[in-house]
Amino acid sequence: MTDDKKYRFLFIQPFELPKGGKHVDRYHSAELTKEQRLRMEYLNIRHLLDDVEWDFHGGPTAPYGDWAVETREEFAYVAAARLPIVREACASGKYNAIILLGGGEPGFMESREIGRQFKIPVTSCAFSQMHIASMLGNKFSIIDFTEVHNMFYYDLVVRHRFTERCGSIRNINFYHARPGFEDDNTIDLERDKALRGERSEAVERAVIEAVAAIEEDGAEVITLGCSDVFWLQSFLEKRLRQMGWEVPVLEGYSSAIVLAKMFVNLGVDASGLMFPSDRPKQWRRKKVF
Repeated sequence: MTDDKKYRFLFIQPFELPKGGKHVDRYHSAELTKEQRLRMEYLNIRHLLDDVEWDFHGGPTAPYGDWAVETREEFAYVAAARLPIVREACASGKYNAIILLGGGEPGFMESREIGRQFKIPVTSCAFSQMHIASMLGNKFSIIDFTEVHNMFYYDLVVRHRFTERCGSIRNINFYHARPGFEDDNTIDLERDKALRGERSEAVERAVIEAVAAIEEDGAEVITLGCSDVFWLQSFLEKRLRQMGWEVPVLEGYSSAIVLAKMFVNLGVDASGLMFPSDRPKQWRRKKVF
């Protein structure tokens, strides 16, 4: 990592799965290049990194097993495990922004608190999508993939104060591979079908739910929940335009990159009132809502 480029970013995955596990998705393999792990072969983000010098960290090894995070308990484990990586990256002086990958953004608020100590902005996928979506339309809806993840993401909408701008969370009901459910059709299998040019039921369901979000929920922008549905962006955008819907479709990686660049350009990270230092020189007698 050098100082040749204005932007020096580190991408950090929420978790890395142990090698050889039965339920390992290939994008969580340490054997891949950083471009492959960032899914640049199907996410339209390559042009956003032309002026960025960047590194990639696979995240902590998942402490709960060899499957992708989905429940609140699993999110809590990986959130705590990712924080030391964030701190080490900030303390290294190599980067001027940190981008947390993963649609559920485990450890995001805590990472922002760490980043502020070093004057380094931290962005993530849900936070970035919601803020950008709110600038593009009056309301946005979220296409997501499991009931459990939907409700975790519901809390993110509340946390980021977008309940009045979020029309709905729409569920296409696919899952990650998990122990005990080996026969389920998983979201990664649907992704691979679509990328091969085959019919994907996940794409069909996403189109149905996006149209319903527009017609029934007042959505004027479509966003995507879990990072394992970000691949839907190009398929969904194309199908909606073919149907005559002129609706932006966002995914989290590009949104987080753009927001990180904006923070660097503005020379800001986060408010010291939202994330106070250990012994702030000024303090407020009252906090209001």
